[in-house]
Amino acid sequence: MQFEPASTIKPDLDETAMQHQACLTIQGDILAVRDGLGLLMSMKPLRALSDEIRGTVAIVLAEALNNVVEHAYRDGPGQIRICVDHLAPVLRVSVYDQGLPMPNEQLPQGLLKPLVEGEELPEGGFGWFLIRTLTMDLAYERHGNLNHLCFEVQA
Repeated sequence: MQFEPASTIKPDLDETAMQHQACLTIQGDILAVRDGLGLLMSMKPLRALSDEIRGTVAIVLAEALNNVVEHAYRDGPGQIRICVDHLAPVLRVSVYDQGLPMPNEQLPQGLLKPLVEGEELPEGGFGWFLIRTLTMDLAYERHGNLNHLCFEVQA
């Protein structure tokens, strides 16, 4: 898969499909993730969803995209491609990057560490737990140098 220039929207000649699909390519850095997530949330497939569902998608995407930036692109910059399809009654989301693969080419378990009485709540470590809890049909594949994370959210 070749990525398009960063921060571009995939052109689509089918006006009907544009109502239900959106793709965006962003740079793999924290600021671009924030801006890209805002842009994606304003696109038609996501604009039509309830605030609750949009919030769920935003949380899951923020966690997934930040993981790409922090882990897949820890050795250098790259691009991230995000595609959403509103296929009622679900929203299908795909995230592509050309960074480092997941450890053992598998998704993390997303288990929470038990809290010990008297210890403060940790600042991190909830990402994969949230992603697994808020999504359906979560899957990861590595094809050559391409990571593909996909999931669905009840829409």
